[in-house]
Amino acid sequence: MGNLTTETLIWTGSYTADRNANGKGIAALSVDDNGQLTNMGLAVAADSPSFLAVHPSLPVVYAVAEDAGTVRAYRRTGRTELEAFGESWPAGEATCHVAVDPHGRFIVATCWGDGQVVLYELDHDGAITSRTSATAAVDPHTAASPEEPRPSRAHSSLMLPDGRVMTTDLGHDLVRVWKYEPGTGLVPDHQVVLPMGSGPRHMARHQSGTVFVDTEYSVEVAALGMQPDGTYELNAMVPASTTGASDDDAGAEIALSPDGRFAYVGVRGSNRICVLQVSGDGAALEPVGEVPCGGEWPRHHLVREGWLYVANEGSDDVVAFTLDPETGLPGGPVARVETGSPSVLVLAD
Repeated sequence: MGNLTTETLIWTGSYTADRNANGKGIAALSVDDNGQLTNMGLAVAADSPSFLAVHPSLPVVYAVAEDAGTVRAYRRTGRTELEAFGESWPAGEATCHVAVDPHGRFIVATCWGDGQVVLYELDHDGAITSRTSATAAVDPHTAASPEEPRPSRAHSSLMLPDGRVMTTDLGHDLVRVWKYEPGTGLVPDHQVVLPMGSGPRHMARHQSGTVFVDTEYSVEVAALGMQPDGTYELNAMVPASTTGASDDDAGAEIALSPDGRFAYVGVRGSNRICVLQVSGDGAALEPVGEVPCGGEWPRHHLVREGWLYVANEGSDDVVAFTLDPETGLPGGPVARVETGSPSVLVLAD
């Protein structure tokens, strides 16, 4: 069943009272060899830390405050405890995602409310030292809706192995690629246009180099392949589900199995986890099955060797599933732990 131990720790972000939700801040969950979950309690109180990122080498966690539109660092003070590390930094409206550079040089926050993409440089201790807002997106589909301009909705970022940064814009159906320049921030490199109304949300990079993007509105997965010149192109748009999506469905998180054979997409509304099989070279994928998420409104999920953990925001719980190593399909839920309005799951170690 993989290499899980009783010492495995997961941080979970949440929505809190400022969003009329039930979370209290960042909580700590432990997982044992059998997939059983234990709520270790509140690591630190915070207002709607709805997305988290862990520094690659230091005991520091970065969290957005979605309703306040800020980003803050938290320092680990014990096995399951965090404390604020420095002041909160302004981001943009409805800051919904944060990711950290694998070399620990900077973090990037993306803002659903006003479309801002913001880079914060870090010092050797992991503290935030500066803020730079990147160039605003321009809707490539303006000609199709000239009378009603669509708002930019930056939603997530992905760190690429070559040092570039990829971000999604859910409102403009765009994936943008940036170069990082120290002291300057993010400089536009190129962009990939997705079909109008698809709503690119989150991303996962396959070991082949293909980047898979799940779409919130059309509930599909886009496959972006890197060309010899380093640019990305849209290779395919594939339905996330074998049975299709309803009008009330919304794509959430996408995650890949460690071996790269399967992709998992959460679908809110019908409350499902959809499984897609990925070809060996990462060039193609197809939906192969789906299971109920074990709760309501699966906002985020985490895949590890042999296990799938789902954060169900609407039912205030995190649910663990086993994964069939051959088919990739989740088995029946084996564990559930209560935690208020969970919104993200990240490994603490």
